[in-house]
Amino acid sequence: MDDCEDSSDGPSTHSPDSSGEQSDSEEGIRIEDDDLDAQGEDAQQQQSLPEPAEDTGDEIPDAKSKKPKKVRKLKLSATHDFNAKLQKRGILYLSRVPPRMGPAKVKTLLTDFGTITRVYLVEEDKTRRKKRRKAGGSGGKRYTEGWVEFESKKVARSAGDTLNMTRVTNHKGSIHYDDMWNVKYLRGFKWSHLTEKVAYERRVREQKLRVEMMEVRRENASYIAQVEAGKKMDHIQERMKKRKQKDGGSGGGAVNVDDGMAKKKRKIRQKKPFEGDRSSTKSAILGSLV
Repeated sequence: MDDCEDSSDGPSTHSPDSSGEQSDSEEGIRIEDDDLDAQGEDAQQQQSLPEPAEDTGDEIPDAKSKKPKKVRKLKLSATHDFNAKLQKRGILYLSRVPPRMGPAKVKTLLTDFGTITRVYLVEEDKTRRKKRRKAGGSGGKRYTEGWVEFESKKVARSAGDTLNMTRVTNHKGSIHYDDMWNVKYLRGFKWSHLTEKVAYERRVREQKLRVEMMEVRRENASYIAQVEAGKKMDHIQERMKKRKQKDGGSGGGAVNVDDGMAKKKRKIRQKKPFEGDRSSTKSAILGSLV
């Protein structure tokens, strides 16, 4: 026990050289640890970076590229229901549309009878509108006739029966106070018939316009051909005049040419007429008549 106490209380046996070596080794260990930490951070950064895309020749799709729209297919039952609703609809014909009345106003005035699905009004001709403007009238749009489709045939029939030959409105201050409804319910008429009629009229109009354009082009082509022919004739006459002046100045025989154009006379060989006795010829003619 005493020996142990003495050894513990005694001065340390480590020399200053050994302590210096130990500190150097600790610093070296610390430097190596720092290098390892730096290498580890570099490795983590390399792992976190995204790998470069391989150049395969295909373009990378943009994030803002639009996705293809989904096409919704209609069910057969839905189409049957829609066709049944179309069969139940009725159409009212307006033979005259009052001035300053458009599709929106017609719809608002007729919605009191029932729900309206579609309205179509025919605009007046542009030439008529121009004439009205020149005469000092209003230059607004006007409509000549129209069709109104109701959701129910009964509603359309009742509206036609009640509105025909009645005032548009009973308010004396309204501009349509003196206007009358001229309507008729079209039995068996469908909206598809109207679209076919409009398409047919459009085709007829386009065909007429095409024919007119062809006639104008033909007239223009004939006019251009006549102008070119006139230019050629003028050029020929100028050449002939120059040649005539050249021949006259040189002292040669002058050419008798009217306006520079030489006229050639055609010679026709004729046989001599038969000359006989007049009495014999007369007797031969009389004998043939008898």
